Formats: sequence, structure tokens, C-alpha cells
Amino acid sequence: MYDPTVARLTYRALLGRRRALILFVLPVVLIVISVAVRLLVGADDAVAGQVLGGFALATMVPLIGVIAGTGAIGPEIDDGSIVYLLAKPLKRPTIILTKLTVAVGVTMVFSAVPMLIAGFVLNGNSQQIAVAYAVAAVAASVAYSALFLLLGTVSRQAVVFGLVYALIWEALIGSLVPGARTLSVQQWALALAEKTAPGAGIASDVGLPVAAVLLAVVTVAGAWYAGRKLRTLTLAGEE
Repeated sequence: MYDPTVARLTYRALLGRRRALILFVLPVVLIVISVAVRLLVGADDAVAGQVLGGFALATMVPLIGVIAGTGAIGPEIDDGSIVYLLAKPLKRPTIILTKLTVAVGVTMVFSAVPMLIAGFVLNGNSQQIAVAYAVAAVAASVAYSALFLLLGTVSRQAVVFGLVYALIWEALIGSLVPGARTLSVQQWALALAEKTAPGAGIASDVGLPVAAVLLAVVTVAGAWYAGRKLRTLTLAGEE
């Protein structure tokens, strides 16, 4: 269910174009902010939680997920080069799962790793805050990648819809409307962070069992439907 050639092409598409610049810029901004905050206010657990939760998990991680998830397949569909890939003797689920694996890996590297580093910079991982938010970033990376990979297969405006979800739903509506938080990947990931660091003041509006189920459902359903949509594209091309 994993093809090295497809993976290599996907990595090249994600890291060899202008979107790679954004992938690098966001983590650098997080590290710079963390260093500045540490120099200005010192090691403060509350401030560390605000930076990691309020900026990194709420904004940086979904944006990187948008870039990696949609970029793993969207450009190939837009320019028609997906036809050459579909002409190969590869099962459609293999293509989707390979691209999802690459998208997850890229999202984790550019979000969870900087999150961990930023946490150590901010407060030296006091109360396991750095590790907790890194765990949350890993979980969110998987769900975001599946969700935005699906968007990349069903819409030519995947980046726009992804940004709307990331910036408006997750960062804005999710922070203001309590009921909307139940349908937020950020809140599901925070449930894992809360469990990892129970004394750090991290709180989620969703319980851990429900969060784990929803994360799994979004990931599996997103990958499944993306594979189904890819079969539709194949049939359309053959006709």
C-alpha cells in the first residue's frame, strides 16, 4: 500500500516549489516568537501554553496541513499530470495512502518538531507542556493531512476551502463559539495534550475517547473517499 516512486514524486512536489518556502517560514516564525517571549518574560508555563496553543496548534499546524495535504495531489489534478500517474499499474488506494503518508510526514516534521523545540525554548518542557503540544501536533497532522488531501481530490479550490477551515473555523469560530469546538480537529488534538500533561492547565471541550474516535474517523473516511474520488477521475479520463 506504499509506492516509493509515488512518494518521491510527492515529496518533490511539496518541497521543490514555492510552497516549501511557506513550510519553512511558519516554523521559523514560531521559534523566533518563542525565543523573543523567553527573553522578555522568562520561563512561564501559562505564556508557553498561550504561544503553543494559541498560535502554533491553532494556526501554524492547520496551515501546514493545508499546504501539505492539498499540495500532495491537488496540483497534479489541476494541471492534468495525474493522468500519467493513473496510467501506471498502481492500485488507487496505494496512490492515496502513499500521498497521505507523505503529507502526514511533511506536516509532522514542519509542525510537531518545531512545536517541541519551541516548548523547550519557552519553559524547558516544564509540566510536560512541550511534549503535550507536540503529541497534539502529531495527532492533528494525521487528521489535517487526510482532510485536506480529500479536499485536493474533490475541488480545484482546495487551498481556498482549506484556508477557510483553518483560519475561520478553527482559529476564529472555534475559539468563540463553544458548540463549534466539538467539530474542531484542534480540540480533538488538545484532548490528547490534556491527557499527556494533566497538570499543565491544558483543556479541551471534547473528551479523550470521543476525540480519539473522531480523529480516527476523519482520517479513515478522508482517505477512503479520496481513493473513491480518484477512481472516478480514472473513469472520466478513460471515457
